[in-house]
Amino acid sequence: MAGKILSVNRKKYAVGLFWQPLGVGFVPRNYARALAKNVDKKLNLYVDYRSMIGLGSRRFGQRVGMLSAAAEVMESFSEYTSFLAVFQNGKCFYLVAARNGVILEDKVFDSEDAARAEYVKLSEIPDWGAFFAPGSWAMPRAAERNLADLLNGHSHAGLHSISHFRAGLFSLILLAIFAVLLFGVFNEPLKQVFSSRPKTTELDPELVAEYKRQIEEKNKELDKQFEIEKQQPPEPIVMPYELLPDVQARAKQCYQATGFLMQPIVGWNQVSVDCGEAHAIVEFKRSFGTLGEFYNIANDLMPGAFVQEVNDDTLRVQVALPKLEKISSQDERDAETVVRDIVTAFQGIDTSIETNIVTDTLTNGVDVANVNVVEIAAESKLVPMQFMQIFEEFGGVYMVQCAWDVASRTWNYEVIVYAK
Repeated sequence: MAGKILSVNRKKYAVGLFWQPLGVGFVPRNYARALAKNVDKKLNLYVDYRSMIGLGSRRFGQRVGMLSAAAEVMESFSEYTSFLAVFQNGKCFYLVAARNGVILEDKVFDSEDAARAEYVKLSEIPDWGAFFAPGSWAMPRAAERNLADLLNGHSHAGLHSISHFRAGLFSLILLAIFAVLLFGVFNEPLKQVFSSRPKTTELDPELVAEYKRQIEEKNKELDKQFEIEKQQPPEPIVMPYELLPDVQARAKQCYQATGFLMQPIVGWNQVSVDCGEAHAIVEFKRSFGTLGEFYNIANDLMPGAFVQEVNDDTLRVQVALPKLEKISSQDERDAETVVRDIVTAFQGIDTSIETNIVTDTLTNGVDVANVNVVEIAAESKLVPMQFMQIFEEFGGVYMVQCAWDVASRTWNYEVIVYAK
């Protein structure tokens, strides 16, 4: 958590985010989810600011709604597109660097010497628009500013959860596309219905009969040439709560997969284990071992596992999860009532959680159906089977993901409840 939270005037700000430009045409939440998968799956929070995405994580103490300190500084220095700034905040030093409106550095240093060294190194880059540093440093062309005066909440750049589910915007887009397709299909028939037509009594009966005969012959030729088949009715929409695994079976599956992957391999340290919907993945960091030794031991301890070499010092081992029997289950309460009852249950064990209500839209090309989903995120010392017992009184429950963090020895859970 050190270096990822900055407290100014007893208010906490997110720092040390992983910043990347947001490509044109990308939906921020979807881009953040894809970026997190490629960089670090534990990055489960994002901030969308000025065509940039900053990734953070709950394991750093960062929370939904927490403002980005770098975005706040950018907003206060809006007259500069490029600047290099260091602010002293208590015993630590906060460095922010922006080039052409893009955040390059967003970092807290506990050591003044380390902060000064990073400032000097970056100052060697030409064409900075402005410099800011503590007055005691006596840096050339640098002005001193008070960080507390810059953090005023004007950026509105707060952290959001990288949800597993489709955002509401995607649902609206899907409905819009569906409406456009319907309009395209029925546009011409409607024009024909409302367009004026000559009365059949005004036409020559022989011409009408000949015209009908030609149409029938042409239709027969087309039927024979292309073998036109009658259109089959669309498949019925399968609601996601109709195919849910047993809650405890799913919890036990992830617990056993975690135990299977947490194998002691000499010279390699486990970092975390993520149990997703189809696979479980463990990450190893090298201390003094070799790749050859790892493969020799892993082949015996984890048969059938797939090893991915992220780099020479980082390995990920993946195993497929067995299929579980599916059942149909949905909670009879509305989403707001489910949220209230879940919060009450967790308050009873003095555990904080994050909740969110989304609406998923499903279609088979003809029919459209909506389902209300309550998302729950929590950090706990309870193992999966114990944790999921909290949801015994709820229906439509599914544990989307659970992750074991070796350093903190805690579990991070993502659970959903399908409500009425």
